[in-house]
Amino acid sequence: MQRAPAHTDAQVVRTILRWYARHGRRLPWRGIGDPYRILIAEIMLHQTQVNRVLLLYPVFLRRFPTLSSLAGAPQSAVVIAWRGLGYNNRAVRLHKLAGMLVRDFEGALPEQINELERLPGIGKYSAHALAVSVHRRDLPVVDVNIKRVLSRLFWRMPTTADLRPEKEIWQRAEALVPRGRGYPWMQAVMDLGATVCTARTPACPGCPVEQFCASVRTIVRVRPPRITKESLMAGEPNRIYRGRIIETLRSSKGHSGICAVTLGKTIYPRFSHRNEPWLRRLLAGLEKDGLIRTNNPPSFRHCVVRLA
Repeated sequence: MQRAPAHTDAQVVRTILRWYARHGRRLPWRGIGDPYRILIAEIMLHQTQVNRVLLLYPVFLRRFPTLSSLAGAPQSAVVIAWRGLGYNNRAVRLHKLAGMLVRDFEGALPEQINELERLPGIGKYSAHALAVSVHRRDLPVVDVNIKRVLSRLFWRMPTTADLRPEKEIWQRAEALVPRGRGYPWMQAVMDLGATVCTARTPACPGCPVEQFCASVRTIVRVRPPRITKESLMAGEPNRIYRGRIIETLRSSKGHSGICAVTLGKTIYPRFSHRNEPWLRRLLAGLEKDGLIRTNNPPSFRHCVVRLA
């Protein structure tokens, strides 16, 4: 695949930043100086759509307005407050992260990437994003939107489903970061990917860098392949049932607990004793992730489940 000429890099950066100054989204976690609010937004946005986060972000912050209030709350309260955001193990990791920051870092987010990556639930992307957003460091950041934009812009992508390897994108992203403007640059490329250079239907005629794009004349729009490695029950992946378990426990506030058999019938109306091994595996996985706890009785019929 051919690359776009390297000499257009400075033009690309200037053009995207100008576009962002006029068309960037106004989001409540942008341009603020509160590390805690930036952290909460970052964790929420990692696997949840922006529109949903916009609704639930202020609700969560009203419940836990400070890092210390989050760290000092019972984990079950954090999981309950995470309702609607999906991937509930993120709530568990966030609670652990808050406790670690209060205990080991005097309530401050570390600045160094290696220290950030040691925090629960913080990988390479989140560490870089937090360093840029909180500490305004000029570092590369690569999320799914940025990976898509840079792949199409600097390499000829055959279809909208194609992306360049992660390592190449990080190298390209690092070369593009404008000195002193790492924060607006990160937000600008994210917005370009989220609103113009979208996954399925990129709006190429309205793209500010159409004239620089290596893929604009050759890319074919296709539906990305649907890949799932999850086990299915009645045609639905196990993560759906895991979510139903947590949602059921949330609704009961998770205090008194629910009989495992009752829980099975709640999440899967055709549940019978033949499905007990399946439910055992679901519960074991949730317990391993720190989301639930059980009384672990000899008989599954006497098993009681509650939020951890």
